[in-house]
Amino acid sequence: MSNNKSVAVFLTVAFIAMHGVSAEDTPPSNPNIVIIFADDLGYGDVSCYGATKIQTPNIDGLASEGMKFTDAHSAASLCSPSRYGLLTGQSPWRLHQKGNGYRLRPDRMNIASFLQGQGYTSAAIGKWHLGYSKDWNKLPITGPLEVGFDYHFGVPSNHNDSTRAFIENHDLVGRKPGEDYRIVKRQDFPDGLAQPRVEDQVDSTLTKKAVAFIRKNADKPFFLYFTPCAPHTHVTPAAEFRGSSQAGLFGDHVQELDSHVGTILRTLDELNLSQKTLVVFTSDNGSTPKDFKGTQGVKLNLADDSGTIRTKFKTAKEDAKKMGHVTNGPWRDGKGYAYEGGHRIPFIARWPGRIAAGSSSDCTINLTDLFATSAEILDRELPPDTAEDSFSLLPVLLGKSKYVDGREAVLIQGNGKDSAIAVCTGNWKLIFRYGSDSGRELYDLLNDPGEQNDLSDERPELTKQLAALVEKAEAEGRTRQ
Repeated sequence: MSNNKSVAVFLTVAFIAMHGVSAEDTPPSNPNIVIIFADDLGYGDVSCYGATKIQTPNIDGLASEGMKFTDAHSAASLCSPSRYGLLTGQSPWRLHQKGNGYRLRPDRMNIASFLQGQGYTSAAIGKWHLGYSKDWNKLPITGPLEVGFDYHFGVPSNHNDSTRAFIENHDLVGRKPGEDYRIVKRQDFPDGLAQPRVEDQVDSTLTKKAVAFIRKNADKPFFLYFTPCAPHTHVTPAAEFRGSSQAGLFGDHVQELDSHVGTILRTLDELNLSQKTLVVFTSDNGSTPKDFKGTQGVKLNLADDSGTIRTKFKTAKEDAKKMGHVTNGPWRDGKGYAYEGGHRIPFIARWPGRIAAGSSSDCTINLTDLFATSAEILDRELPPDTAEDSFSLLPVLLGKSKYVDGREAVLIQGNGKDSAIAVCTGNWKLIFRYGSDSGRELYDLLNDPGEQNDLSDERPELTKQLAALVEKAEAEGRTRQ
């Protein structure tokens, strides 16, 4: 050993002896952060959350190795605003914007741009649904790479959208050289696209891209925002999963999702990255209890026609229900509603050696919290005009606290009409309606999880108190102090 190395070792040992620092106390280097964000996966769609007709061993294994939350909520009960809330840490109801057309702006910091500034390499792989430039024949197509991501391979809205295309970085995948790309009404596939997406291979393709990104960046901190399309309509599981569940095609699609989660986890294991990677598995909103009719007339582009998939995909939710599967568990309604089924979601976090294996939490949390959590993990302060509704979950994850410090309630955009905010405090829940739908509904979730008994008239003071939290949050422009 050289003299310099001997001195370094001596000083390190002396420091530990003097200060009582153990290896466990030493903060780890910046961990990799992987967020797996399923699409329209309900609280009751995962076996560790109560599903009996669907088996999700990889997701269940993640829970057995980490912390499972039972009172986690998406930022909204719809896809695009929910994704906006997760990435920005700002509650989407603040924008008072209807529908699914949310966009990220380069001038607003999000998790990716924040982590990029801390030396992370970041990727958005999967469903994007947060906007690209309008004219896809004028390159570059701008989108994720302009808001903090270093790599992007994705589906513009979801795998049933009319684009029928993937986008990689700044261009379409499979563009015909010299031809304009154009979506034509009543035409199966757009002009100018040589390689339309194959519906039953979308998530397999996305998973391969995610694995390639992890392998390429295994020697430095990375952030992977992985957003598969399952089990969103179209319910089109790959052929090898058809018939694998007891909940029809829908259950098969969820089990395919679980398989892809397993592929990501095995890749981390193979590369010896599991110990230094925080993995979060969750969903953008609750499931749709009924089949969506809007795109059922489309001609599916499939790699395999087996299992009468071309007809069964139209009744997948209905069939699963008949087989005894309850997609949103005990909660009322689903996607697009302010009731619990619209926004109460699975949420599991694993960080070996830091998060206790097999632990659980009933802390009320929101997906907006992932931004502040990432900042505290890196011991960095957030700018005051960033992540206004994000609270760090790190003390809860590490078992140092049961609840999020300083939070009075979680506020959720309750529907696509922007006329309801769900105010969730744990046991008590207020639905705050305004505009033409103005009104209040108060529920005791401890005794009435199905939200059947509105107590707003019986408990006027509590109703007023919870409504005041919305008014305060609106007036102050933030909930994080």
